[in-house]
Amino acid sequence: MMSPIILGLPKGSLQEATFAMMRKAGFTIVCGSRSYLPSCDDQDLKCRLLRPQEIPRYVELGLLDAGITGYDWIYENNADVVEVCELCYSKSTSRPVRWVIAVPNDSPIKSIQDLNGKRISTEAVGLTRRFLEANGIKAEIEFSWGATEVKAPELVDAIVDLTETGSSLRANNLRILETILTSTTRLISNKAAWQDSGKRAKMEQLAMLMSGALEAESRVLLKMNVPASRLAEIVEVLPSLHAPTVNALNANGWHAVESVVEEVKVREIVPALREAGATGIIELPLNKIIF
Repeated sequence: MMSPIILGLPKGSLQEATFAMMRKAGFTIVCGSRSYLPSCDDQDLKCRLLRPQEIPRYVELGLLDAGITGYDWIYENNADVVEVCELCYSKSTSRPVRWVIAVPNDSPIKSIQDLNGKRISTEAVGLTRRFLEANGIKAEIEFSWGATEVKAPELVDAIVDLTETGSSLRANNLRILETILTSTTRLISNKAAWQDSGKRAKMEQLAMLMSGALEAESRVLLKMNVPASRLAEIVEVLPSLHAPTVNALNANGWHAVESVVEEVKVREIVPALREAGATGIIELPLNKIIF
């Protein structure tokens, strides 16, 4: 019998988005406000709530079998782990996040070469050091314990910080000089755990279901009734993953048609479908799409 997979889940900005994504994937995670040991309704998973910065190192050491963390922290820790799958979600959006060099709007620093001899504050010291070394820049890098945006210009000349939309940087009167790294969320595995056939199968199942939940977030199911005389015209209008599903109705001369479409296109498609003769159009949310 396989021992449970010890799974590290990210505490902090990714926590709620991760719990919601796993819930759509079919795994209910419950965690008290002061607890670091969430409960999961799957007996094969034992969850631990940790800072995403720490998860790659603990997975590499085998203290966790698997974990959900950002590619940035895998890179920062230079962690030797298996990347099982990419999960394109972040705190507020499905877009990747970026580590950027930022300076005050009125700073004389105009390019990364101007950072020579300057002081830089960041939580990602290793990432920043490698970037500067690759560009032949010598600067003083200090670790930031948080609130990095407020440290320039009084305490440091520049910062390297994580941004999703750029709104926090703009609010703190900062401008982006350059992007150092683009990052997405990843499911990672310890190498020894990945060689365990039972654990590997469970992690692959977890990856498939979570990826399916994320795929479903931007799509909906459209269902409608269509007269046979207009079927070809409506199928032409209707996009789908492969091809729309068409079934004959009990009423002669009518068909039921359904298709998975991108949600942002619904506002354009539905009026066109109605104009083409479709009736009883229903839009339904989806939990998972498995390719």
